[in-house]
Amino acid sequence: MNGILIVNKSEGFTSRDVVNKLSKIFNTKKIGHTGTLDPIAKGVLVVVIGKYTKLCEDLTQTFKEYIATFKLGILTDTLDITGEILDEKDVTVTEEEIRNVIAGYKCVYDQEVPIYSSVKINGRKLYEYARNGEYVVLPKRKVDIKNIEVIDINKDIVKIKCLVSKGTYIRSLIRDIGSSLNTFATMTDLIRIKQGIFDIRDSYTLEDIENGRINCKLIDIEDVMDICVIENDTYLKDVTNGVKLKLDIENKYILFKHEGNNIALYKKDNDYFRMYIHF
Repeated sequence: MNGILIVNKSEGFTSRDVVNKLSKIFNTKKIGHTGTLDPIAKGVLVVVIGKYTKLCEDLTQTFKEYIATFKLGILTDTLDITGEILDEKDVTVTEEEIRNVIAGYKCVYDQEVPIYSSVKINGRKLYEYARNGEYVVLPKRKVDIKNIEVIDINKDIVKIKCLVSKGTYIRSLIRDIGSSLNTFATMTDLIRIKQGIFDIRDSYTLEDIENGRINCKLIDIEDVMDICVIENDTYLKDVTNGVKLKLDIENKYILFKHEGNNIALYKKDNDYFRMYIHF
């Protein structure tokens, strides 16, 4: 079984929880996901099954869209509402100031990674330093906030929608917005509504999948990737033997088929296409 499945992750589950449950449902150990969601987060989790697990990195190189809610005036150690409150401030900013500051974050900037994350420093994950109370210099990453807009402001509660590059932490973005407003800000809710072309409207809940209430349709790679499909015998021998090919094709990938079946996926590497997945 090879395919891609869009899961609408519920709050309280880790991404690994979802993968483990689906592993049992589909009776396969070859399964993974293309982008972690924190337990507090809900929404699009793209799951890859079978030989498509090799495409995890290819499918993560996309922008992601979120709807996030945050509370002004409080700071927690995790930067979300599940953490321990470290400090509080009175909120004196106006709605106009909030809107102006948020609009200013439509930019590329160096974002400090949160201490409660799986980013590694000297071979150890940052959250391990945090749990042990050890000091560590937090790294910064260049992130691209492609679009950001206010959905609603209700006193100290703000809801936004944002389109961001891979590696962006929404918790950190919210912290930075709070800092720019001379106060604190902590995320209270997060929904990923899109990852690349994968949309929450095409997703399945884990509960529906487990209970068999719906017929889950696995997505094939030719429907979601920049692929040229070739279905003839011209390259069959070379492809079967994994020979690199020099072809005048603009697509990044070539999917070779024979009698309707996938034979191999080739990926462009400089002047050649090389075997990437053999089915």
